[in-house]
Amino acid sequence: MATYVSKRPYVYGTGRRKSSVARVHLISGGSGSITVNGRDIDDYFGLETLKLIVRQPLAVLNLGGKVDVECTVSGGGVSGQAGAIRHGIARAALLLDPEYRAPLKAAGLLTRDPRMKERKKYGLKAARRAPQFSKR
Repeated sequence: MATYVSKRPYVYGTGRRKSSVARVHLISGGSGSITVNGRDIDDYFGLETLKLIVRQPLAVLNLGGKVDVECTVSGGGVSGQAGAIRHGIARAALLLDPEYRAPLKAAGLLTRDPRMKERKKYGLKAARRAPQFSKR
């Protein structure tokens, strides 16, 4: 199911983690460039570990220099955004080839990380943090 934008076929996947949402376009026949919000991945993510997280699905499938990745990500912090992009790349790769499901599933890249910030409760300062006790 390839869609065409400016004569370049691509597949689309949505990734989520914490409060971040990533819209990922995998463009086949590319040079391996990764663009996040219009900026290069090296420019967007400062930490090398976050770049590794984003490139993990491509490494599992050996798609390093074969596809271009263009994504728009919003919400959350840099760690959540990197996880959302990773999830989106994995989901988009399934549309390229259904055979990719087994290695992605084995690496645990298709499962959305369900951990979210716990909501604040009334009478407390945070989710579980009680007000400071004062004896006098």
